[in-house]
Amino acid sequence: MQISGHTRLGCLLGTPVAHSISPMMYNEAFRLLDLDYIYLCFDTKDKDLGAMVRVLRDMNVFGFNLTMPDKERVMEHLDDVSEAARMIGAVNTVKNENGRLTGYNTDGIGYINSLRATGYEFTRGAMSLLGAGGAASAIAVQAALSGVPVLHILNRKNGRSFPNAQRLADQINAGTSCKADVVDLNDTAAVCACIGESALLTNATSVGMAPHTDALPLADLSCLHPDLMVSDIIYNPRQTLLLQEAAKRGCQTSNGLYMLLYQGEAAFRIWTDQDMPIEIIREKFF
Repeated sequence: MQISGHTRLGCLLGTPVAHSISPMMYNEAFRLLDLDYIYLCFDTKDKDLGAMVRVLRDMNVFGFNLTMPDKERVMEHLDDVSEAARMIGAVNTVKNENGRLTGYNTDGIGYINSLRATGYEFTRGAMSLLGAGGAASAIAVQAALSGVPVLHILNRKNGRSFPNAQRLADQINAGTSCKADVVDLNDTAAVCACIGESALLTNATSVGMAPHTDALPLADLSCLHPDLMVSDIIYNPRQTLLLQEAAKRGCQTSNGLYMLLYQGEAAFRIWTDQDMPIEIIREKFF
């Protein structure tokens, strides 16, 4: 890779970001396709997000990604967002076109394609989803559109994202054939009943992510059953405590690495109008 006076910058914003493998993935794809781009990570605190977006616009970056906790907050700093991102209420990919910043969300399709790569079919049965933030919203909407018949959104009634969980369920019920409901995560019996009837349990929260690897998003693990696929969008560590405990109980498990790969593929296409050489990238980094 040659860096020239014409090289354009892209980046990842959020905190923490030092563990991200996105720079390796994107920079190798740029090299393989002979694109004069480079991609870096910038640890960005909440209070600095607006200033960072203004700087990136002035620097004429080709685009950037956002991770927790910036996916929702960035929307107020953009010129436009896609219809899907508006429905989800979060942005993970921004494209800069002559100073105009447009936000997209590739998390949902990235998650769907990551599980399909393992052979999982979303019409298999009910789904229980932990969380109602940006990534969880994207996954919920895309799962409903992909044929999940029943979706249980598990969220703490006294948590700040509970109103979003209710909005999300209403939106899914109004716009898709999926039947969605919201269950208080503090109600252990109700949560276990939901997971007991589910074919898929997905943790779309940051609970269990490094450095807090001893944390669990579920209080009661007795409801994990061998017919359950347990998926975690976290990829650092590769095997969260939730996935370790699920495997002990005979569950098939999947981490967030392939979600990163496939959402990155979609973002790459938005930025470059080209297909990422995904087989090479997957073999090399995933």
